[in-house]
Amino acid sequence: MVLRNPYVTEKAMMMLENENKIQVLVHNNASKDDIRRAIEKTFDQKVASVRTVMTMKGQKKAIVGFESEKAAEEILSRLGVM
Repeated sequence: MVLRNPYVTEKAMMMLENENKIQVLVHNNASKDDIRRAIEKTFDQKVASVRTVMTMKGQKKAIVGFESEKAAEEILSRLGVM
């Protein structure tokens, strides 16, 4: 499994509302294509962009943008975050 768990902070929630993007912690060896396929397969939403960042704790975080306007909100509500 490539995805670990959603990364929910105040900044992440602002990104969700303003840019339709979610942040997810992923395994350190996951590539952007792996992340894109995992998100599309798991949540059945088309991914527009994937950016990855290493956190200060040494974890890999993916910032995922979607083609559909309400996809990010729908995914987090399905996960029980919102």
